[in-house]
Amino acid sequence: MDIARPEEKRRKRTRRLIYAGVGLLLAAVITTALARLKPAAPSVDRTTVWTDTVKRGPMLLQVRGLGTLVPETTWTVPAATEGRVAKRYLLPGTPVKAGTVILDLTNPQLEQETLDAEYQLKGAEASLEQTKAQLQNQLMDKRTQAASVSSQYRTAEMQKDAKEQLLKNGLAAMLDVKTAEVQAEELEKQNDLAQKEVETFANSINAQLAVQQATVDQKRALFGLKKSQLGELHVKPGIDGVLQELDVDVGQQVAQGTVLLKVAQPSQLKAALQIAETQAKDVQVGQAASIDTHNGVIQGHVIRIDPAVLNGTRTVDVKLDGALPPGAVPQLSVEGTIEIEHLTDVLYVGRPVHGDAESTIGLFKLVDGGKEAVRVSVVLGRASVNTVEIRKGLEIGDEVILSDMSASDNYDRVRLQ
Repeated sequence: MDIARPEEKRRKRTRRLIYAGVGLLLAAVITTALARLKPAAPSVDRTTVWTDTVKRGPMLLQVRGLGTLVPETTWTVPAATEGRVAKRYLLPGTPVKAGTVILDLTNPQLEQETLDAEYQLKGAEASLEQTKAQLQNQLMDKRTQAASVSSQYRTAEMQKDAKEQLLKNGLAAMLDVKTAEVQAEELEKQNDLAQKEVETFANSINAQLAVQQATVDQKRALFGLKKSQLGELHVKPGIDGVLQELDVDVGQQVAQGTVLLKVAQPSQLKAALQIAETQAKDVQVGQAASIDTHNGVIQGHVIRIDPAVLNGTRTVDVKLDGALPPGAVPQLSVEGTIEIEHLTDVLYVGRPVHGDAESTIGLFKLVDGGKEAVRVSVVLGRASVNTVEIRKGLEIGDEVILSDMSASDNYDRVRLQ
């Protein structure tokens, strides 16, 4: 026969309640502890990261940009007059001399105008010669008349002297002497006028011929212009070089001033570099530069900085001081480095993948003998192509990871394996 024991049931219920309460308390404590635990540091393969050690010493500030080789001298040849392309003798890429005929244009109207100008010149020259002959004949007539008057004057003078001598000897009348004197005086005046008329006419010849000569000069200049324009229908480059562009076809009608071709001198090339506008502000004319043509490096110096910004870059022209390597041709892709400044004593490190000049970034610094890396805030200063100045956050000898660590942005510590 079973005996009921209510005290035992009460004790069991109490123990179960106590165990349940302790279990709930332990669960809460464990949950809180787990919630406060930081996520485990991810592992990174040591061979996949690039590191560098912070140093102090001299640092060379440089900027780098891509670009192309372009001719220093490009000669553009426009159409001197309108015309139609009749022949094309060469294609782009062909070496040419200054007098090489590249195109032939035709212009029938210009040919007719040139012929007319030539005939007008010949007519003006003939008219000038005719005028010269006429003036010379008139001058001779006046000289002949003056000579006749002069002869009559000398004859009258001799007659007057004779009459005066006869008067002294009592062989001539006073009236005859006076008459001879009057005739001599009148002929003297006529002689003076005749001589002055000859002199005046002789002096006027040059003035009359100058008018005709001006007409001849005008016709000659017009003929020379038309002849020159006619000659320029045979299009020549004007300089020795390589034909770069030829943008017209046979049969095409071109207007005056239309660009027909471009010629460059391949032996005189410069590098046109595209430098980011944020870096171009430090570039100055005269700074040293080196140009990598992928077949040799050529030293040079900056000669021009384009003031305009295009697509976030400015064009910087570098004159090449050294000899061109084989294969250096216009439009060859090159890479240029410009030396900005030599810093003597700065704290610096290799340039991180993500880190602009004058900015604050987070870098992973190696600790625990290189087994781990922790994120530190680093203030960067002036930046070069491969190095950057450290203003704050690192010390000499610190080793940091420079490669891309964006996959670990959510962690402040990583393990290196």
